[in-house]
Amino acid sequence: MREQARARLDALAKPPGSLGRLETLAVQLCEIAGACPPPFPSPVRVFVFAGDHGVLAQGVSPWPQSVTAAMVRTFAMGGAAVNALARQVGAEVTVVDVGVAAPVRGALDRNVRRATADLSVGPAMSADEASEAFEVGRSLAAESDAGLLVTGDMGIGNTTPSACIIAALTGRAAADVTGRGTGIDDATLELKTAIVEAAVARVRGADARTVLAEVGGLEIAAIAGLIAGARVPVVVDGVIALAGLLVAATLDPAVIHRVIAGHRSTEPGAAAALDHLGLDPLLDLGMRLGEGTGALLAVPIVQAAARIITEMATLDDVLGS
Repeated sequence: MREQARARLDALAKPPGSLGRLETLAVQLCEIAGACPPPFPSPVRVFVFAGDHGVLAQGVSPWPQSVTAAMVRTFAMGGAAVNALARQVGAEVTVVDVGVAAPVRGALDRNVRRATADLSVGPAMSADEASEAFEVGRSLAAESDAGLLVTGDMGIGNTTPSACIIAALTGRAAADVTGRGTGIDDATLELKTAIVEAAVARVRGADARTVLAEVGGLEIAAIAGLIAGARVPVVVDGVIALAGLLVAATLDPAVIHRVIAGHRSTEPGAAAALDHLGLDPLLDLGMRLGEGTGALLAVPIVQAAARIITEMATLDDVLGS
């Protein structure tokens, strides 16, 4: 399929390789679909998985836990950044409560438990709970009519478990992958880094499922499941999504071939995960919001690649006309 796609691209009415990354993307879309040209990647479905985190009690973020539920309500009402950008690219947003601390209206209720436990003092969740959250994502991918999936997340404090997962599964030091999240000061960053370092020490060398349960998050587990269950291209967002992708790709390396890195988050853990996975993101806009925002901005580029290989005339067509 790769050879067939490249032959088609080289036959189009343009110099070979002149459309750069669009051509690479077009080949990947053909490989994922097993067809050349590939189906147009539509409809676009964004799944925003939401969960709370017990480690917030250690002061790793200045924002209270209640913000998670408030933002879930905002997603449901269509007022968040992810909603605005989804409207811009014609995507549909589904917000999924997989681990929010309090019941919240407007979200798809797939709650596994009301927030994780504090990962700094013990396991964030049980192995069964991690597996259940993973299956939430996998089942939603299987049930979706999407031609293109986009990962989203919400959870105050979730850059801490993301840093833990990335450090544990890439072998990088805590200081290399722990960032400022929502904009913490130097003292809080030092505290957060120390928490990540101590938590990761418990799981060095453990398998991905153990790492996920010990130091992860419910929304991260669901993202991992969504990626694992997808049979269409998946555009991943920033550091939270990349932590989920690391879990999914460690369990099944084949999933990486279905994944497109939407953007490069400014969180240091994102760069470490991208390097480890060998992914080159499409965009670098200095973003770090999450929600799926950076991934959504990459959607038109992915769709453009499909149009190029599907709709362009060949050089023979042009010269013969």
